[in-house]
Amino acid sequence: MRVSAILAENFKRWGITHVFGIPGKSISPVMLDVDSQEINFVLTRHESGAGFAAAGYSLAKNRKTPGVAIGTSGPGGTNMLTAAGQAKAFHLPVLFITGQPSAGESGKALGQDSSHFSTDLVKMFEPVTLFSARVERADLVPMYLRHAMEKAMTHVKGPVHLCIPFDVLMEDMEPFDVPLPAHVPHMVADKITNIIDLLDAAEKPVLFLGKGVNSADAYEEVKIVAEHWRIPVITTPGGKGVFPTDHPLALGNFGLGGTKQASDYLQSGVDLMVVIGTKLSDMSLSGFTEEMLPKQVIHFDYELTYVGKSLSVPTHAVPGDAKLNLRRIINLANASLRDYKRVSLPEPEPEESAPSEPLSAIQAVRTLRASLPHDAMVIGDDGSHTFYAIRHFDIYQPGTFHFDDVFGAMGHAIGYAVGAKIAAPDQTIVCLTGDGCVMMHGAEIATAVNQHAPVIFVVLNNGRLDMVDKGMSYNTGRTVGAIYDIPLDVAQYARSMGARAYCCHTVEDITEAVGNALQADRPTVIEIMVNPLEIPPILTRLLSLA
Repeated sequence: MRVSAILAENFKRWGITHVFGIPGKSISPVMLDVDSQEINFVLTRHESGAGFAAAGYSLAKNRKTPGVAIGTSGPGGTNMLTAAGQAKAFHLPVLFITGQPSAGESGKALGQDSSHFSTDLVKMFEPVTLFSARVERADLVPMYLRHAMEKAMTHVKGPVHLCIPFDVLMEDMEPFDVPLPAHVPHMVADKITNIIDLLDAAEKPVLFLGKGVNSADAYEEVKIVAEHWRIPVITTPGGKGVFPTDHPLALGNFGLGGTKQASDYLQSGVDLMVVIGTKLSDMSLSGFTEEMLPKQVIHFDYELTYVGKSLSVPTHAVPGDAKLNLRRIINLANASLRDYKRVSLPEPEPEESAPSEPLSAIQAVRTLRASLPHDAMVIGDDGSHTFYAIRHFDIYQPGTFHFDDVFGAMGHAIGYAVGAKIAAPDQTIVCLTGDGCVMMHGAEIATAVNQHAPVIFVVLNNGRLDMVDKGMSYNTGRTVGAIYDIPLDVAQYARSMGARAYCCHTVEDITEAVGNALQADRPTVIEIMVNPLEIPPILTRLLSLA
């Protein structure tokens, strides 16, 4: 069999139903053989969209099935670099395959050359993947594919890249089977009993949760720890969705989009901060002051690169898999979900409820929450629209809200939502995005239309790059390059691609549009016109031009 056919057979055995990409000569053998295996090839509108969709596919599969994105050589590969970087930040296993003109021609002047003589995709992918290699001979494909999938699917999961020349894909060889890693060895920390002693002794602790709780699928373990030791819970922006916001111990978010309740609790004097699954980036610690420093920190993270770097207090590192480490603590302490005494917590901010004109983004987000089912998966894009949701969108089921506060590629959520809906057709998938993000990657709405994937795209439109506009104005007194002279007509743009579209100006408009979208059999774009002068909850992140 030729190599491309063997690759397609392996994809089929892995349970992959869809592969995402843009056609090109150098990868045409893979595309033809994928089709022969009755795996659907999803034609996206841009290679970055293919990578985003493949990552969303894996996200909806709970990271147990990899996504596959295929791009041709040269610019096809460079267009996928951003998607690889975003997948790495989300810890999503995605196999990126790029083409290359025939290896036998290497060293000559070649169109779309991606070898080390020209664009060298292997080197370009190295910083944004866990493994990147070019396969020069057919007999190397099994070992390289095995290396790639072990890196993608074990420990801290993430994207990998293989660049395979055209003549290698066409070469015949004996069929081979590269199974996905069946047994994943997880690191479990020693000296766990010391952690239990610290938890038992804490008088005013707090759990500080990041999106690593999603990656570890540690929702139940986090809840047991919170309830057994009566620990209030704060989430980072990326950790939004890992803990129910209606739980009595929930204080909401800290950092960008953070709540006053979370800030007040930290200021009241914490003696132990238990950090799980976050690097404690500037987005997560935005607004953190000296008086908020805890006396000590317990930091659960798979690897220790950033542990002890952000908070200058004694830190007890717990390396390895958070779920297994927490489970071990729970078992040793005989901890369980239980009725716990009401912990004294700061009062939450009173909610604004009166309708306003123009419509407030806060009202829009709250109306969206009231109109969607509790189990709807919301994927937040990068912009003020999602920070409104981080502050005001309630979470009832852990794992139903996903946002990245590290890499932050604008527009990625559009492709993620398409891939997620393809992977989980029976689940309500919502993309929360903004007009700036739609300007970048809104063409992937057409991919959803062509795939008959009824994603609900919610677009807050204020005619500007809102975070840049408000942040720059707040810090410098003026803004440059953040306001569109001619704003995007999102609804008209969506209709041009075949989607159903609504333009909403009131709370009632939103409620009706969401209700219709939930019944629709094709993608729906809900454009919400919001107050362009409203200040989003992002001003704790200061800009210094000194």
